[in-house]
Amino acid sequence: MRAGDLLRQLDQRLLPPLTRAVARLGDRSGRSGVLTWAALLSMAAVLGTAVWAADDVPVGDRTVGEVTRVGVTDGDSVPGYLRSAAADLAALPSTAPTAGDGTYALVTLDAYLPPQRLAAVLGDVPVSTVFGRVPLPGRQTVRIPALRVPDDVVAGMVEVAARKDTEAADYRKRAAEMTGDGVDERELRVRYADDAEVASAEAAAYRTGCACVYAAVVRAGPEVLRGVAARPDVRAVDPAPEVYRLDRAVFTPPLPEQRDVVRPPADTGPSPTSSPQVRAVSTPPAPEPSVPVGESSEPAPVVTIPSPEPSSTESTEPPPPSVTTSPDATGAGPLAPSPS
Repeated sequence: MRAGDLLRQLDQRLLPPLTRAVARLGDRSGRSGVLTWAALLSMAAVLGTAVWAADDVPVGDRTVGEVTRVGVTDGDSVPGYLRSAAADLAALPSTAPTAGDGTYALVTLDAYLPPQRLAAVLGDVPVSTVFGRVPLPGRQTVRIPALRVPDDVVAGMVEVAARKDTEAADYRKRAAEMTGDGVDERELRVRYADDAEVASAEAAAYRTGCACVYAAVVRAGPEVLRGVAARPDVRAVDPAPEVYRLDRAVFTPPLPEQRDVVRPPADTGPSPTSSPQVRAVSTPPAPEPSVPVGESSEPAPVVTIPSPEPSSTESTEPPPPSVTTSPDATGAGPLAPSPS
């Protein structure tokens, strides 16, 4: 019952008796006292009704401001995470009611796969997002919204390649502007030139549909998720029944190279220009961190195609040019937003 209806009922029930009582006591000396008590009782009833009505009002979405993290963070044990994900998947009740079309889950792969290989691994499962990364030391991770596999993944990679070309041009421009002979300027000039080469290598790899995808966010029922976990190339399926909205979740899958502990990326290694083709690496030079999905900072900034969640990682490097990808860093990933 709404507060207005309740107050009208109180008026109908309380006012007539009070009026009669006041009429009977109108000639008595205690009339003022009775009126005072009647007024106090009426006010108490009104206040009590208002408090009750306020408590009964719906508070709306209680999850506002909350972020759910799924995956790994810096320093986590990768084997421990894989065991935990397997246990959570096995414990997921097959008959438990699930919201919408099933339970969200983070699927991580054993190796970097090209878009066309994803059809065999994820083709019949609804996909929301895939995570890609050109497997070079310390390189950035991108999050590509993909409802249709592999078509959306290929289209997303083409967009990322265009962004990387712009990033490389910006770095070259900054390097050219460093004309001084000071130590700081020389270091920045070299750094910008190196970053331009890496961005160009990433652009070339994404444009050709490289073997760069290593994780995805899917949504399905418990039995379907368990079937995905048994497929070749799937490393783990981490169910997240607590996730109801991707824009309030951060996914940080482990990288294929990360096998023991999640560590910050090692930004060292051969120049990207020394290798004509970028391929999946099974034995990387150094373990790298988990990739955040959809947040700033730790959760890598979203490479949105159209454009969903955010991220950024503190670094001593000079600020990068306008980029929409996010640096590899463990840290929390929507939509996502990795160890090994």
